[in-house]
Amino acid sequence: MTSSGKIYFASDLHLGTPDETTSLQREKLFVQWLEEVRQDASEIFLVGDTFDFWHEYKTVVPKGFVRLLGKLAEIADSGIPIHLFTGNHDLWMFGYLEKELGVQLHKQPVERDFAGKKFFIGHGDGLGPKDYGYKFIKKVFANPLCQFSFRWLHPDLGTKLAMSLSRRSRYSNEGTHQLEKFRGEEEEWLIQYCKRKLQQQHYDYFIFGHRHLPLDFSLNDKSRYINTGDWLDYNSYAVFDGEKLELKYFQKA
Repeated sequence: MTSSGKIYFASDLHLGTPDETTSLQREKLFVQWLEEVRQDASEIFLVGDTFDFWHEYKTVVPKGFVRLLGKLAEIADSGIPIHLFTGNHDLWMFGYLEKELGVQLHKQPVERDFAGKKFFIGHGDGLGPKDYGYKFIKKVFANPLCQFSFRWLHPDLGTKLAMSLSRRSRYSNEGTHQLEKFRGEEEEWLIQYCKRKLQQQHYDYFIFGHRHLPLDFSLNDKSRYINTGDWLDYNSYAVFDGEKLELKYFQKA
């Protein structure tokens, strides 16, 4: 981290949903944000679910998202490290984006030190207590045999099926999107996960996505949990300037 560089965190764009027009508008807005933050960024972290669905066949990748992919490649080529985390919607990344864009891919949470502060960064899916159904499904999706079997589906069929299931998980009541609400400290599983981690080791900041709810929560007098929210409803992100970490919202220029 340079003396003037800032660390940026964003997550949950879910590009591809709910339709091409809306997704494209969101993609263009996020590209504007990337162009703005690159001016003073030393690193950029995209903390999962950038795409509502992503699966790399041996010779085929999902159609679209060229504005975002081009901007990420441009920023990475300029020397600014970009960290791309897999989420529960786009976990089937197998090296294409690393090779083509020059980003650093992370499939598990990582620990980083910035300006003497200790960060724990991840998407957040499957962490904490409960949510046993999802944890089982994630193991199935991460199973090499299941991934191999899915590749035998024609890309048009596989993508259509996956996108249909993905949209159902985020949209309900005949397509009406429901805003996430704070469930209370005891029912926020990521808060419980952070507290358990703190019993083993100190972290100044926990950075997660996944919840689609911008959140700055004090775990104790020395540790905070930041959820970066999403770009479906909030256009929210977090930024660390070397002294303080803030949750912010991007407004279209």
